[in-house]
Amino acid sequence: MIEEGLRLSVYFGERERADGRLLADALMDVFAEHELRTSILLRGVEGFGIKHRLQSERLLTLSEDLPLMAFALDTQPRIEAVLEQVRSISGRGLITLERALLLSGAIVDADVLPGADAAKLTVYLGRQERFGSRPAHMAVVECLHRHGVAGASVLLGLDGTVHGVRRRAGFVARNTQVPLMVQSVGEGATIARALGEIAGMLSEPAMTLERVRVCKRDGVLLAEPLRPPDVDGTGLAYWQKLVVYASEQTRYGHQPLHSALIRRLRREGAAGATALRGQWGYHGEHRPHGERFWSIRRHVPVLTLLLDTPANMVRWFEIVDEMTCASGLVTSEIVPALRATGPCVEHGGLALAELHTWPSR
Repeated sequence: MIEEGLRLSVYFGERERADGRLLADALMDVFAEHELRTSILLRGVEGFGIKHRLQSERLLTLSEDLPLMAFALDTQPRIEAVLEQVRSISGRGLITLERALLLSGAIVDADVLPGADAAKLTVYLGRQERFGSRPAHMAVVECLHRHGVAGASVLLGLDGTVHGVRRRAGFVARNTQVPLMVQSVGEGATIARALGEIAGMLSEPAMTLERVRVCKRDGVLLAEPLRPPDVDGTGLAYWQKLVVYASEQTRYGHQPLHSALIRRLRREGAAGATALRGQWGYHGEHRPHGERFWSIRRHVPVLTLLLDTPANMVRWFEIVDEMTCASGLVTSEIVPALRATGPCVEHGGLALAELHTWPSR
């Protein structure tokens, strides 16, 4: 089944509170109360936001308020039904809305994507779900790699809902059903060819497709970032997102690339950036790799996300282009709604700019 949907994303600090409770718990309670189809809570390893305060797990003094991201996906009416509640409890931070195709069950329409377009496929599944004798997320990544998809990363969730049911991680639990997500980027035709095989691996497949542009791959500039109009005739602004996919071992100078990039963007005045560490994945021609008990060095994927206006993103892409001269996968996406709030600051809003990236079905 294929439906048009929305992804609601909330970016905030780990210590952020709402009515005396941790904001993370409050948000996941809202998603569970409304039985949203899929949601997931992720912890970043480094980043800064509208308050411009750097947080990093690499330094003890900066690791007490690491960035968190809460994502929820469902049809547009169901996401819009929770918006006011999310906005009222989220306080300071960043909220975005992005359009996506929701896929569930058997995928019978291999032509769902235009062949010339790039796409982002995200697969949601349980942490210990298996395909045969292997973890299902590793089988999905291997399938994507075999079909020639440009890159894929596995991100572990701390909490979430799967088909509307709350799945929360615990210290003494096996956490078999706590959600994780496999996020991949590649040509539309390549993604489409892998869809049917991936759906057949999973007992209850939940997937989304979104339009992206691949700008760089292993140091080669392939295209400029997407350039949406400033407004769509209604006065509603578009926003832009850049994502840099690389290995944790990728270096820029003497620092990990994601850490050097975040510090450079902060120094230059960017509004915010967040790095997420994956558990398994690949980009480009590299074989899938990740956490292994017998490995001395971690070869895991790291995703660095950056959101801003298209005008500001021109400058930030110059920095990203310079710092990914040898390695990494860089993508660009259009964000039709963004709201950022901080001390004496409020940008944007949550009314969707009209941007039709998918044919109506």
